Amino acid sequence: MTDGPRPTPDSSPGWAAEQPPPYGGSPGSWASPGAAPDGPPPPPPGPGQGHGQGYGQGHGQGHGPGQAYDPARGGQPGVPYPQAPGFPGPPAPGAPHNPYGPYAPYPQAPGYGRPDSPRPGIIPLRPLTFGDILDGTIKLIRSNPRATLGLSAIIAVVTTIPLAIQQALQFADIGSTMDDLTAGAQTPSALTASYLGSLITLVMSFVATTVLTGVLTRVLGRAVFGGRITVGEAWALVRSRVPALLGLVLLQLLILTAPLLIVAAGVAGLALAGSFDETSLGGLVGLMVLIFVLYLPYLLFFQARLALAAPAVVLERLGPAGAVRRSWNLVRGDSWRVLGILLVTLVLTRLLSGVLSIPFSLAGSVLGVLGRGTAASVFVSILLLIIGNVLAAMITQPVQAGVNGLLYADRRMRAEAFDLVLRTAATHNQSQGWVHAGVDDLWHPSNAAGLDPRNPQP
Repeated sequence: MTDGPRPTPDSSPGWAAEQPPPYGGSPGSWASPGAAPDGPPPPPPGPGQGHGQGYGQGHGQGHGPGQAYDPARGGQPGVPYPQAPGFPGPPAPGAPHNPYGPYAPYPQAPGYGRPDSPRPGIIPLRPLTFGDILDGTIKLIRSNPRATLGLSAIIAVVTTIPLAIQQALQFADIGSTMDDLTAGAQTPSALTASYLGSLITLVMSFVATTVLTGVLTRVLGRAVFGGRITVGEAWALVRSRVPALLGLVLLQLLILTAPLLIVAAGVAGLALAGSFDETSLGGLVGLMVLIFVLYLPYLLFFQARLALAAPAVVLERLGPAGAVRRSWNLVRGDSWRVLGILLVTLVLTRLLSGVLSIPFSLAGSVLGVLGRGTAASVFVSILLLIIGNVLAAMITQPVQAGVNGLLYADRRMRAEAFDLVLRTAATHNQSQGWVHAGVDDLWHPSNAAGLDPRNPQP
């Protein structure tokens, strides 16, 4: 049984009798939560105003920098809002939008960004730029001076001896030739010495340069990992590869000169058949120029494609034919870059060779001619010639071998992800504190990260 309806209380049970005024209402009125306020809604805050009304009696409408306080809100009349030191004000009207606000972006902490590639030896273990190749070549010479400069100097002295003998005979014969100015040709002894000395020098240079390239490539293969190797150790590792290197040089020579040999055989056949006379001399000269123009692209193309064959013979222990095929596959897709590096290196080495050898050669030739064949003048002239040739060879040979070897490493890193193999070996060497001789076996193509070990040839 109920007592009947009761009057609705003015406030909910548990609420205080005095409640704050509603949002937008007049003081003294009350509205329950969620009920619509009486009267129109307040206007939105204008520019420079803060959060609007109703955030508490002490806050009310906001203010911007320089706007005076309202006395009803507890401020001082006529006193602008103090701006904190070091903080800029709002942007001027029409100023471009700044995503960072009035402040500059937070600077990046030092030490962050792309990590550097490991560099245990003469090169960083990543695909190389031309600057990396030249820098690695210089580091190869500086870190192994005996195996590079010393061996190159010894081989240069040995190969210069036949040329020195040839020059000595020519200088000794100058006195009699100048006394008999009516002699229109060289004496038989000087002519024979000239051809014989040139032939012996060519053969010795061929063999010595091939051996030197193999030894320097083996030194470079160890220097990439940060290890050093003596001349005796390098020779012990390369000795069994010398026949393959000689065969490779002969095969390369045959490939590069094949068009010239064919043309020379054709011209000789036409000459024997009597097809040339005085009237056809101009046509023959034009034909030679045309052949040279057509032969130059052939020479450059095959020179670039075969440039990495010697490192493949030494480091991968391939035969001549296999090394040519290996070099061809490695250079594929990057022939222009390889050719450009080879040409720039050729120009640099020729300039360096000329700067080192020409002063000595010029001084020796002038002294030999002015000395009129005396023993003292001949000896000093030959000594100057030998010094010039040795200085040029001991610098240019390691540079050429170093560039070719590092080009080979660069192409393997780009084509076979070989830098992953080098990094793994470098980490292992760092953990054990020294470079083991077994790193030489890592150059075998079966260790390339981008190849199938069952089919290592790309």
